[in-house]
Amino acid sequence: MTESEAVLSNHHDMTSFRHGDYNIRFRTPSILKRYLEVKEWDNGYIVVMADYEGIGPTEEYIDLIPILRNLLIDPKGFLQDIQTVKIGNYEP
Repeated sequence: MTESEAVLSNHHDMTSFRHGDYNIRFRTPSILKRYLEVKEWDNGYIVVMADYEGIGPTEEYIDLIPILRNLLIDPKGFLQDIQTVKIGNYEP
């Protein structure tokens, strides 16, 4: 992972967004099997294809701004260096 890259992954009912020294984790539906592809990254807003059990591939939208604010992380400072987001494997 480069300094301008973040990684999105999931494990069970948790999603992980990793960048630098941070691993931001948040709950997701338990039927989420895995993320397939990042379609768009727009400074905290992610459009991603996700594979759900019983539903199949579905376009999903993740807004990191409220999550970061709830964790008392400055969104502007945290997101400013991220140029791309890739799908990764779960790492605790």
